[in-house]
Amino acid sequence: QVQLVESGGGSVQAGGSLRLSCAASRYTWSTYCMGWFRQAPGKEREGVASMITDVGTTYYADSVKGRFTISQDNAKKTLYLQMDSLKPEDTGMYYCAADFRHCQEAGNSFSYWGQGTQVTVSS
Repeated sequence: QVQLVESGGGSVQAGGSLRLSCAASRYTWSTYCMGWFRQAPGKEREGVASMITDVGTTYYADSVKGRFTISQDNAKKTLYLQMDSLKPEDTGMYYCAADFRHCQEAGNSFSYWGQGTQVTVSS
């Protein structure tokens, strides 16, 4: 059963924008925390942004503050990641994730994961 499906990845020039979408099932949309992670070749997976779904409280990695925005659409059960002013270092596979724990407790080990969508930023 597919619980999370990402889309919107692609190849863009530095300074460009991209919006990622994560379609959730009724089950995964009922989780307490949802977020976005990314993994560059040869590097560990890192958290990019997360959100407490019920109230909309958000968290961002220092490297993306001011450039990325996480949001949700309850009617569509969809999580978004708007990425602006993209840099080559933003390149990586982006994953949508969900967990019933607090975002801080879930850390880098969320319970539910999508298959990922590739984002490539060229200089």
